[in-house]
Amino acid sequence: MSMSIEISFSKTAKISGGLVVAVGSLASPVADAARSADPSGQLDKAVKVADFTGKSFSTADVIAPVDSPADRIALVGAGDPAKLSAHDWMRLGGKIFTLIHKARKVTVLLGEGGTPSAEAAADMALGLLMRSYKFDIYKTTKNEDDDNGSQKVSVVFQHADAADCKKLFAIRQAVADGVTLARNLVNEPANVLGPVEFAARAKELEALGVDVEILTEKDMKKLKMEALLGVSLGSARPPRMAIMSWMGGKTKDKPVAFVGKGVVFDTGGISIKPAASMEDMKGDMGGAAAVTGLMHTLAARKAKVNAIGIIGLVENMPDGAAQRPGDIVRSMSGQTIEIINTDAEGRLVLCDALTYCQERFKPAIMINLATLTGAVIVALGHHHAGLFSNNDDLSQALSKAGEVTEERVWRLPLGKSYDKMIDSKFADMKNTGGRHAGSITAAQFLARFVKDTPWAHLDIAGTAMGSPATDVNQSWASGFGVRLLDELVRANYEG
Repeated sequence: MSMSIEISFSKTAKISGGLVVAVGSLASPVADAARSADPSGQLDKAVKVADFTGKSFSTADVIAPVDSPADRIALVGAGDPAKLSAHDWMRLGGKIFTLIHKARKVTVLLGEGGTPSAEAAADMALGLLMRSYKFDIYKTTKNEDDDNGSQKVSVVFQHADAADCKKLFAIRQAVADGVTLARNLVNEPANVLGPVEFAARAKELEALGVDVEILTEKDMKKLKMEALLGVSLGSARPPRMAIMSWMGGKTKDKPVAFVGKGVVFDTGGISIKPAASMEDMKGDMGGAAAVTGLMHTLAARKAKVNAIGIIGLVENMPDGAAQRPGDIVRSMSGQTIEIINTDAEGRLVLCDALTYCQERFKPAIMINLATLTGAVIVALGHHHAGLFSNNDDLSQALSKAGEVTEERVWRLPLGKSYDKMIDSKFADMKNTGGRHAGSITAAQFLARFVKDTPWAHLDIAGTAMGSPATDVNQSWASGFGVRLLDELVRANYEG
């Protein structure tokens, strides 16, 4: 966050100081355009010494020759540009960012022989922006070697179709801003971001044309959302629900709906978690963060779709008023739930939000996102989100969007045998089926609150936070889900 990146595009790039980055191909290790930064002809020799071949994602950083108008010259290998996907170009943008160190002015030269398309250039710029993200607003002292401080860095991409690049990048800027918003929300400490404060952040989307309605505890009591409200009983901080509406499609079109779990901090309640790594539970609202970031992106790029985002916001704390194992609550749907474990709280938030979404908006599809179970990390690690669905077409569309964005999902089963595991002796169901198949029984619980609407549940516990660093993200919070769902909407639901 500390580095401010200003990106622009130009047909011709006048080089006068700063860093020059040339993107080269395997056939032409040094992009032809780079020679304008090296009138002495010494660059080829320097590249040879650095053993730079132009292989995809390889880099070389050399001191500019004496007569060069640049201060530094760096090279990024593109391999065979024809074989690169949109995400590969983003990764190249991330590689460019790693070379910026201390530069205030950066010129990116895209050689004539293997000039990428305007789409590819815009993707590189997006990757650079996403890689530049850093959450350090609470650091009062900075390591001078960490980054460029708070100063602005100007990055100019030289491309023959600069005007097209600019238009395409404007859309990607909206995506980057949505991802940044989601990352910021997950990274914020829980003492700063409670349910009320999170709802206020959602309300800020009104500046983009999103209609935002906030339900208070009193409102939710009237709607009989006892499942959601039960989670918040032990907290001094009142719950909220934010309903975000973007109506960019035709009036007659049913909306696509996205529902997010927003547990701003999860102690486990009376079924308290072990102390080790409990600090990570500030990120237990990753689903709500992704939905909020997505709504920002759809509005910012003026998506031609009707979209609803609903986030249930609570804090799960243990005190004298907290719900207990053995309690029975009645959900908004009328179904009753026996509380077996108060740490299986996210599904209680989601079930009332799903019911509300269906009854009020009657959406064409409904997708919920939640950092729901540790079991999904055991099953899939940090590289795929768990996908559960009642609809094959929606599942396939999500899987395809995941391949495009590399925010991948993996479908896991639902079925009657798993559903029996959450039957209760005393109520319609219990809120956990035990240790075995934990992610599946959690999804099975949610499925009981879904009627005929095509629905998908994404368990993002392993991908929203603490996932491996990549060329486009070095943050603990990844913003997972924003790009995935934006691609899903773009490819399937926009007019």
